[in-house]
Amino acid sequence: MRIYETMFIVKPDVSEEDRNILAENVKKFLEEKIGAQVDNVDRWGVRKLAYKIGKYFEGDYTVVYFRCNGQGLEQLENYFKVRPEFMRWQTFRREDLEKKERKAARAKKEAPTEETPTEEKVE
Repeated sequence: MRIYETMFIVKPDVSEEDRNILAENVKKFLEEKIGAQVDNVDRWGVRKLAYKIGKYFEGDYTVVYFRCNGQGLEQLENYFKVRPEFMRWQTFRREDLEKKERKAARAKKEAPTEETPTEEKVE
């Protein structure tokens, strides 16, 4: 399975409780509709934007790492498009994390197994 990261920014005038619910709904959407395995949901909270978006100078950032086969990502984009609470979002494949995992698995597989020395029988 491929590793993906999606980051989305929610409008700051949405209540904190609703922002938490939105993040949880994105996680549920990924798991139920796309069949993804969510590894991590990282809430950054309200931060200053790099530039003004509409009337906002701040936004609530959330980053989600997940694994899926890549099908259904258009549904995730549509999910963000139809909800006015989301100001910006971006999803991309994390090939660097995939390579790191493959390298670690290969190193683990190739690691020499320590053999316990057998005692020699003395006659």
